[in-house]
Amino acid sequence: QVQLVESGGGLVQPGGSLMLSCAASGAIYSITHMGWYRQAPGKERDLVARVTQSGDTVYADSVKGRFTISRDMANNMLYLQMNALKPEDTAVYHCNALITPRTADWGINYWGKGTLVTVSS
Repeated sequence: QVQLVESGGGLVQPGGSLMLSCAASGAIYSITHMGWYRQAPGKERDLVARVTQSGDTVYADSVKGRFTISRDMANNMLYLQMNALKPEDTAVYHCNALITPRTADWGINYWGKGTLVTVSS
């Protein structure tokens, strides 16, 4: 069974940094794109950053220049380095990936349960 597990969230002061990690495990045949989404209380889940299999990246305007997404394809890991954090970055951060399991012939969209990031003094 394929699963995504996030880690690295926590409480940080404004201006601080955190690195989130996402581990994809299970019977994986291939992973296409991977990304981070976040959902603040009372709001919809929005894209933070995404990286394709070829390494192309997309960032939300609100995090450009502050966040960096990276991917370790050999170990099925995804990272999000977050710098200069602001209170408005407070949210549950979810890992997302389009994965083709060994038991299927097509990609399936998987989500992790999320990790909470709180930016507060």
